[in-house]
Amino acid sequence: MNQRKHFEQLYKSSSDPWGARTSWYERRKRQLLLSALPRERYRHGFEPGCGNGEVTAALLERCEQLTAADFSESAIRICRAAVNGEHRGRLHLQRLQIPEEWPRVPGSGFDLMFVSELAYYLSDSGLEIFKDRCMESLRSGGHWLMCHWTHQAPDILQAAMSVHTLISANSALKKLVEHREADFILDVWEKS
Repeated sequence: MNQRKHFEQLYKSSSDPWGARTSWYERRKRQLLLSALPRERYRHGFEPGCGNGEVTAALLERCEQLTAADFSESAIRICRAAVNGEHRGRLHLQRLQIPEEWPRVPGSGFDLMFVSELAYYLSDSGLEIFKDRCMESLRSGGHWLMCHWTHQAPDILQAAMSVHTLISANSALKKLVEHREADFILDVWEKS
C-alpha cells in the first residue's frame, strides 16, 4: 500500500490516530516543542505534515501567518475543523505531496520551519529534496525545529537519529536546542 493511501485510511478511521489530543505523551511533547522555540513570535512559519491540527492550532498562537500542509485530504479536513475561527485568516492550509510539491515561500522566506514526525517517512532521495527545500525556504536568522520518535514502525523509512545527523551536518545551521529522551529527539537550529 502506498503512503498516501495508508495515511488516508488512518485519518478516515480516526480523527486522532496517534492520540495527539488525548495521550499524555503527545500533549507533553507538544509543550516541549513549543517551549523549545527560541522566539515568542514568528512572522511566517511552515508546518509540513500538519496531521489533525493539534500542533497547528498551538503554532497559530505563536505565528502571525502559518502555512501548514499535509498530503492526506482527511487530515486537511480535520485540521481545518480544529483551528479556531479567529485564527483561520492567518492559516494557509494546503494539500501537498511534500517534498515533491512545496508551498509558495514568502518573499523573505519562512522564519520558522516546524517539522515534527515527518522526515523519517521520506525515502533517501525524498529526504535530500526535503532538506534542500527547507534550507532554500528558511530565511537567514530563521529557526528550524525537528522532532522525531526514536522507535521503529513498519511505515518509517529512516532512523530518527540519521535524519537529525543529516540536518546537523549543514554548516549554515547552528544548533540552538538539543533534547534527547528514550522516545524522541528534538533539535532546533538557526540558519546563519
